[in-house]
Amino acid sequence: MAKKRQEEPPKGAPAWMATFSDLMNLLLTFFVLLFSMSSVNQEQFELVIASLQSSFSILPSGGATIGDGEMISSGISQLPLYDIYYNEAANSKSEEEEEGERDLKEEYQENALAESEEMAETIEKLAEQYGILDQIEVDFNAEYVMLNLSGTLLFDSGKAELKSEVYPLIDKVGRILQTYSKNMIEIEGHTDNVPISSAKYEDNNVLSMYRALTVADYIREITLISPSHIKSSGRGEYVPIADNSTPEGRARNRRVEIKIYNTYYSELSD
Repeated sequence: MAKKRQEEPPKGAPAWMATFSDLMNLLLTFFVLLFSMSSVNQEQFELVIASLQSSFSILPSGGATIGDGEMISSGISQLPLYDIYYNEAANSKSEEEEEGERDLKEEYQENALAESEEMAETIEKLAEQYGILDQIEVDFNAEYVMLNLSGTLLFDSGKAELKSEVYPLIDKVGRILQTYSKNMIEIEGHTDNVPISSAKYEDNNVLSMYRALTVADYIREITLISPSHIKSSGRGEYVPIADNSTPEGRARNRRVEIKIYNTYYSELSD
């Protein structure tokens, strides 16, 4: 009886190796795609691509790598380097973005300050035209222009009602504010640190609040500025601009500040 001839195994690599190779190529393609969509430096990305060129059929041949040897063929010894390189690229991009944000913020501040300075010059000219420049102080910063009015000039001691003789002054201040009716206007009341004893106002905080409100309400009455663009607050004795130990210092601390915010810092409801 003839012996059955034993079949020879197929030549070449086993079929499962081809499937496995295809799977690895697909995974590599997937991760390269993810990497290409990340926000990294173009030059760094090209270096990573070059490191893969000589190891896989999906990329053209080449010899550049991230470190010594080849990324995969050297027993995947360079995969940790790939992770480090990617993180460094991402961090470098973040630093560039932060620097760009700082530049934009500085430019924003410079533009806001320039607008405030221009507003202050216009207000001083108007105050001189109305003959009240010697009755107010004008100052500015990157957020607003401030008009400082003496509390001694506006109010009697311990009271929040405007003196009758100051209405012409406030009327002219209102005409100046009308020029900036689209901006936010904040009116702050301030006092010295001498305690008050009044049945109507229990302390300096309350007194300063009512003084600011009195001025704010009058400005609303005499101008066409939207009431929502005018806000008031009392700061009491807590923001002095002079030494409370002298009569002159206390007189300077008793004041009403009118802050006209520039367009960069005006938060309006309409």
